[in-house]
Amino acid sequence: MADSADRTPADDNGGPQLPRTDEEWRERLKPEEFEVLRRSATERPWSGAYVDTKSEGVYRCRGCGTELFRSDEKFESHCGWPSFFDPAESEAVVLHEDRSMGMVRTEVRCATCDSHLGHVFYGEGYATPTDARYCINSVALSLEPRQ
Repeated sequence: MADSADRTPADDNGGPQLPRTDEEWRERLKPEEFEVLRRSATERPWSGAYVDTKSEGVYRCRGCGTELFRSDEKFESHCGWPSFFDPAESEAVVLHEDRSMGMVRTEVRCATCDSHLGHVFYGEGYATPTDARYCINSVALSLEPRQ
């Protein structure tokens, strides 16, 4: 659940005040969060807090508090990680080709703080409006429940 501690304080221009060094990120994040968000690691399947969550609300970046996904876009993919068919705002995430692990995938990163979130897959046949599955690490998110 997101609270004010999950949000990044604003800088003098109203934008998020983000850590600049690995040391600053390590002070801000728990070890597993740091490994996933800053080192592009992946949490173990079925271990994340939001895999089976049905709560309504907004999913924010654990690194900076930016709104990334909404519960209305979450669906059951049975893959071991929370899955969404579309970001809340198309500008909230950036996509990069990822050639690690001997395959080509599309990495999903937060557009605000450049944190690794997970990967997006297309053409898997899910009955979603976009035919996309944003497979996101739970540890990269915080959930702000709908009031």
